[in-house]
Amino acid sequence: MKETTAKKLSLRGAVPLSHFFLRQLVCPGDLAVDATCGNGLDTLLLAELVGEGGKVWAFDVQPRAIVATRELLEKEGRRECVELIEAGHERLSEFVPKGVKAAVFNLGYLPGGLSAGALAKAGEHPLVTSPQTTVSALEQAASLLVAGGIMVISLYTGHEGGPEEAQAVESWGAALPPKHYNVWCSRQLNRPPLAPYLVLVEKV
Repeated sequence: MKETTAKKLSLRGAVPLSHFFLRQLVCPGDLAVDATCGNGLDTLLLAELVGEGGKVWAFDVQPRAIVATRELLEKEGRRECVELIEAGHERLSEFVPKGVKAAVFNLGYLPGGLSAGALAKAGEHPLVTSPQTTVSALEQAASLLVAGGIMVISLYTGHEGGPEEAQAVESWGAALPPKHYNVWCSRQLNRPPLAPYLVLVEKV
């Protein structure tokens, strides 16, 4: 079964690469966090991996992201093990206990969300993650990980504020003590410089 699944995997992009690592490490009964649930795809994967005996906390400040995630989970029969939280990920430690096996951060805009022009017509402003709240959330998530737990952080630099957030994440990761954390940065060499990339943090 594992061989068949592996043949279907694609490693094109930061998110598929993050899913590859999650599939290797997250097991039934584990605790996991989706710090930016967006349209719910990361949340669904985590729910499938932890199973009925585990739990997933999924955060987003955008009500439509919470709705989209809830609808996807209900459609796939994975709603029971997920707690949906309409709040910024900088409040992560208010809701999540220690013992987390994996935390997922998919930064930037809501995937597939409305364009800036469409939002303006609707009287809304585009919401993106910010360096300050992201670094705060990363610090909290790192403190909640179990030994052997991971954080996968997909970074996007093609929008306003994206390069600054990516730099803040890299600086934060570079400052983590190597005695307690392994930190990797992975880019696709045959893609444009602005292509999304992945930062992976493992707690030793």
